[in-house]
Amino acid sequence: MDPHLLRTFVAVTRLASFSAAARELGYTQSAVSQHIAALESDLGLPLLTRRPVAPTRAGARLLEHAVPLLLRLDAARAELGRMAAAPAGEVTVAASPLAVGPRLLAALPATARVTLRVQPRDAIPAALATGAADLGLVDGLAAPSDPLHLPDTAPLTATPVAEVPLAVHLPAGHPLAHRPGLRLGDLTAARWLDAPAAGLPLDRLRAAHGTYGFRPALRYDGTDLRTLTALAAAGRGLTLLPVTVPPDADALAVPLVEPRLVHRVELLHGGEAAGPAAELAALLTAPDH
Repeated sequence: MDPHLLRTFVAVTRLASFSAAARELGYTQSAVSQHIAALESDLGLPLLTRRPVAPTRAGARLLEHAVPLLLRLDAARAELGRMAAAPAGEVTVAASPLAVGPRLLAALPATARVTLRVQPRDAIPAALATGAADLGLVDGLAAPSDPLHLPDTAPLTATPVAEVPLAVHLPAGHPLAHRPGLRLGDLTAARWLDAPAAGLPLDRLRAAHGTYGFRPALRYDGTDLRTLTALAAAGRGLTLLPVTVPPDADALAVPLVEPRLVHRVELLHGGEAAGPAAELAALLTAPDH
């Protein structure tokens, strides 16, 4: 299959419009229609309905393969581009908000130009695959020593960086605030902050506990941790964070004692890191750092 045709198909499907895809890709609408027709002819199946524009069953299945395949092609181009370019003393790090901690800040090289991009955790593998970042730092809930489950967007190497316990942030006047520890099972009916970018997504809590509880009281789409802890202190909902995140002045952080979960941070990179990226990777993953 021609990757140019696949890119057109993915754009049309995502935008649900031939004309919008043409504008985004810089093609004429006629060219986009020809691309889709050529792809359907090659595969011998209709891939899109036209009114409305939506994937057929075959198109939906193709989309599942096309998105990671195109990312892998982008990853190959980005890696070869890095091999062709001489190290310029620069490194770009894409990190999820909860992965930006003391360990990363202490390891940042003083002699290189560093660009730190704080992004939602799900966007980081794609940033590495497309060459937008040299290194990635992702975080998530895990059992002790268990690896994180990452999307299969590109061939990436994952190395553990840190594991720390978790704590529930709640207002100082909350009935549970002065307990020595909390069990996740006791909090399924509580109202929570839904902060998928800044905090730990509620669907991960549901998966860890095997329940449909953890109702969201408020959704926060930002990445600023201080705003998230301030919302918890104001009583807008509970949030679960690593113990390295200090609570707001009007809140307390009570350790999570059951189940046995940790906040895990992993370093991601595609291919072989070089120059400042390799130095930073070595510092981040050194056991005695």
